[in-house]
Amino acid sequence: MTFFMIAILVLALGYTYMGSRLIVPAQLPAPWNYVAWSVIIALFFLVLVSVYLQMKRIDNPVTHLLMWITYVSMGFFSFLFTVIVIRDLLWVGGSFVARLLPGLDPAPEAVDTGRRIFLMRVMSAGILALVSTLTGIGIYEARKRPGIVNISVPLNNLPAAFEGFRIVQITDIHAGLTVARDFVATITEMVNELKPDLIAFTGDFADGSVSNLRNDVEPFGELKAPYGRFFVTGNHEYYSGVEQWVAEARRLGFTALMNEHRMIEKDGEHILLAGVTDVTGGHYAPSHRSNPTAALAGTSSNGTVKILMAHQPRSLYEASKLGIDFQLSGHTHGGQFFPWNFAATIGQPFISGLHLFEKTFIYVSKGTGYWGPPIRLGARSEITVHTLTRGTEG
Repeated sequence: MTFFMIAILVLALGYTYMGSRLIVPAQLPAPWNYVAWSVIIALFFLVLVSVYLQMKRIDNPVTHLLMWITYVSMGFFSFLFTVIVIRDLLWVGGSFVARLLPGLDPAPEAVDTGRRIFLMRVMSAGILALVSTLTGIGIYEARKRPGIVNISVPLNNLPAAFEGFRIVQITDIHAGLTVARDFVATITEMVNELKPDLIAFTGDFADGSVSNLRNDVEPFGELKAPYGRFFVTGNHEYYSGVEQWVAEARRLGFTALMNEHRMIEKDGEHILLAGVTDVTGGHYAPSHRSNPTAALAGTSSNGTVKILMAHQPRSLYEASKLGIDFQLSGHTHGGQFFPWNFAATIGQPFISGLHLFEKTFIYVSKGTGYWGPPIRLGARSEITVHTLTRGTEG
């Protein structure tokens, strides 16, 4: 409850700051100043109403519409807050420089009040136009079909039978709220068109309960891959019933790797595929504590290629010590949009792309869906095709 109250306070301060720095300087005449403040106050309270509806699991067409309005407005205000802060910082910096240089800081009587108000109104209108444009582009980018990203992964000791083996990775779907069945069906169709050898789903199935979202995720049951479909939990599974979501993943045909592994056989040769629960899993259930060591239990260090599915990139630190050759992760969404790309780096070694950490390759997907505001900017959603190739010893 304390965290919830602090979050409300911070949100209220943010909305108040935006109004005071955008509406007040423009000195809008009545009733427009009241209208502007009413819009900000209404959208603030809409966030609270939406949170309440989610907590009460109230799910109907009206709540869906409210969720769309809420999350689009949150994305809009995120951009707006960022632009206003940047403008104010530039303003403060410019005023400081003006005071240091003689003749640049005009006397108060030299300022034309009418002209100043006009310029403030023009600036406010320009900011709103810029933010509206960014929001529109961001919605388009988030809602369009994910891009197909092809990655070649050179692995030492890869058996000849697995040369060209294709693992298709999907992650961070976040079904529910604004991601519904049609989006999931599109992803399923795109994955099947790629004809993967194996499918790796690296967590964050949905935002909501299985009972409310079963219809939305149902198309995933049509995914096809001859060497299996595998799933590991992300942090969001733990917010809405992890055991139910693991059971649902299995019902849809996925093998859930809960700190365990499977040997993948092709033409008499093998590679090892392991999976761990999310690094936060232990906070919700002791049996879900992420344990890469347990995931490799019973295996030998005889040069078998080891691939690990782990929702968060930070599992890499322990995985690299265990001789994992390749880790597949998601979680960061590639930052999704500015300025949250900076927050996404906290505690994570990498935010997106293929990297080599010591002797372990890691690929961090930007995510196949999105979370929160239906907005992406500079971080397009993706379905990733990992083609395994035989690396050179070194």
